Amino acid sequence: MRQRKSRTGFTLIELLMVVVIIGILAAFAVPKFQNTKGKANAAALRSDMRNMATAQEAYYYEANTYTSSMAALNFQPSPGVTFTFGTANPGGWSAVVTHPQAYPIQCALFIGGAPAVAPATIEGLIACQ
Repeated sequence: MRQRKSRTGFTLIELLMVVVIIGILAAFAVPKFQNTKGKANAAALRSDMRNMATAQEAYYYEANTYTSSMAALNFQPSPGVTFTFGTANPGGWSAVVTHPQAYPIQCALFIGGAPAVAPATIEGLIACQ
């Protein structure tokens, strides 16, 4: 009498079903991760703007004026973050901060007698759009 050999393992159909299910789950997960990265870059914009305001106030305390020079402020923004100064004089300063991976979000702040820069409308309050 011949004994029938028992085979263990997965069939090709079972393996294909697992691959299809993993693909469907990945299709849902990838956009969520991309959105999370964008939110992290937007948080870096706000954080760098707060740090810039602190650096500007420290510089003002020493020099009795504001500056648009990052070297004079001894301030290094997060990687990819770009500051654009509108005004920097003894009366106040304004700046807009952007990040290419957080586009179209940009944040702005103005202090003192500097003119408002969009999207900031209230002095001393960081506004993002």
